[in-house]
Amino acid sequence: MEDWAEIRRLHRAEGVPIKEIARRFGIARNTVRSALRAVEPPQPQRGPRAKLADEVEPRIRVLLADWPTMPATVIAERIGWQHSLTTLKDRVRHIRPEYLGVDPVDRLSHPPGEVAQCDLWFPAPRVPVAPGQERVLPVLVMVLGFSRFITATMIPSRQAGDILSGMWALISQLGRVPKTLLWDREAAIGGTGKVTTPAVAFAGTLATRIKLAPPRDPESKGLVERANGYLETSFLPGRQFASPADFNDQLDQWLIRANTRTVRATGARPVELLVTDQQAMLALPPVPPPVGINHRIRLARDYYVRVDTVDYSVDPQVIGRFVDVTASLTEVVIRCEGAVVGRHDRCWAKHAVITDDTHVSTAAGLRRHYGEQRRRHGTRRHLDGHPVALRALPDYDALFGVDFADSTTIFDETTSTGTENTPQ
Repeated sequence: MEDWAEIRRLHRAEGVPIKEIARRFGIARNTVRSALRAVEPPQPQRGPRAKLADEVEPRIRVLLADWPTMPATVIAERIGWQHSLTTLKDRVRHIRPEYLGVDPVDRLSHPPGEVAQCDLWFPAPRVPVAPGQERVLPVLVMVLGFSRFITATMIPSRQAGDILSGMWALISQLGRVPKTLLWDREAAIGGTGKVTTPAVAFAGTLATRIKLAPPRDPESKGLVERANGYLETSFLPGRQFASPADFNDQLDQWLIRANTRTVRATGARPVELLVTDQQAMLALPPVPPPVGINHRIRLARDYYVRVDTVDYSVDPQVIGRFVDVTASLTEVVIRCEGAVVGRHDRCWAKHAVITDDTHVSTAAGLRRHYGEQRRRHGTRRHLDGHPVALRALPDYDALFGVDFADSTTIFDETTSTGTENTPQ
């Protein structure tokens, strides 16, 4: 390159003859003439150079023919590779598509209001949920397809009721309903490849639809997957959390800043595009959708009901009757025939017992009343209703002709065992 430039300078700027230039550089005159005719700098021409991977390529191809997904590190072990692993990886990367094929990914464009991608993110830090107990809790993340606006909240479990409660909380914050909610094969939403009944009821109330992504295809919901990574690298580091409520408070404050960043794909900030997204969404329903954990159970004698491994006390006056249990993200309410017979704050711990002191006092009063009734009505009745007399023990002595008045048998009152006092 330098010789080419110097040849042109000598001939054109200083007028040095071609013969003299050839003598100075020790090259042929035709070479000088070619350099003067060229309009572009000469490109270096390299001949084929033998590479270390050339010798082992046939063995690599034999392995890839049988196992197209074999990692390069395993290939290196199989062929006894002793050189730079980067060199081998480059060669494997070059020839692997011939055996595995190529899986291209199309770029998706989402019209305003069309879709929100949903997923569960599990942050590694354990969050205190009770004295001496910490848990890894799921975070429900939702990203709007058009504006890239991110919303998220921590929920107590992966049960359908809690996931749907979290979705309703995030949709309520948006004030509008996306036309499609895209999920992966989350067990509570569509683990079998079909949307579950609670999820269908939720979507029907909102007049939207829940769409399941194809199996083993994370690219189809890449927006929320990248949002999870963004939370992992930009929100978590350096933070400590005192409770789930503290986690959500810090997350809400961080999301305000996160949604003001400029997204490279759109060239705009999510908060600026949110209004356009909302205008194309559906209106909120006139009644809230069915969310939370709901079940009916007959109240047992211990007057407790269980929600997600936690037991909550109920008014013992409804023992033996059916009660309806409703658990939201923050509260557990128990009703019997429409009347509230128990209300507690939702506990996110595992295997805890939540007791209302009023219920304990009521149970103590019912036990005293039951004892008094038993003593007052000292008869038992058969199933058909006729009374069964309770006999005193002397009646059985008289029946069997036993008289202990002059008995020489001495009884130990503490052990109820008798020893005969036999004269020696």
